[in-house]
Amino acid sequence: MESQSTPPFNLQTRVVNILTKPTQEWPVIAAEPKDIAGLYSKYIVLLAAIPAICGAIGRSVIGVSYGFGTYRAPFVNSIVMAVVQYVLTLVGVFVGAFVIAKLAPNFQSDPDTAQATKLVAYASTPGWVAGVLLLIPALGPIVALVSLYSIYLIYLGMTPVMKTPADKVIVYLVVSAIVLIVVYFVVGAIAAALVLTMGLGMGAMARPGF
Repeated sequence: MESQSTPPFNLQTRVVNILTKPTQEWPVIAAEPKDIAGLYSKYIVLLAAIPAICGAIGRSVIGVSYGFGTYRAPFVNSIVMAVVQYVLTLVGVFVGAFVIAKLAPNFQSDPDTAQATKLVAYASTPGWVAGVLLLIPALGPIVALVSLYSIYLIYLGMTPVMKTPADKVIVYLVVSAIVLIVVYFVVGAIAAALVLTMGLGMGAMARPGF
């Protein structure tokens, strides 16, 4: 139950604020209750679903062009891929936050996993929101570029959320960015391996589209 002093959480407002005025929004986020389960249910599970769902639709309906034709994945296979990627994304957020929290003492920061989860989750917003562009698979590179904004969001959020001293922010940012990139690639590799193991590689699942 929300306390009298805590305004009701509004998903749209949070998304707009973290994207357009992060400097003002991070202190608000830092002061919110440390509730990992609530953060997942109210924010992470909803936004992380955008690229998964849109990617599945894009692969099956629009298809992927390779220069010699367009290939569309069978819808059921795309859904399986989306579910695998989605679940691993949810796990990846926590793993990334856990590692960042464990590294915090090395940078005179707060080793709080709940706070680190806030940092990772809200900083991931640009890529998740931009995931709607995956409805058109060819726009995937744009999603990757938009996701780079997350690095700047982490930079702005470290002091208010993780209590990182100003002179430690850059180094902690670099290390955190490396951790998240590694987690991202590990998640991607696991997803790809699972898909291939189930016989759902592009070569097996794609069909020509005209």
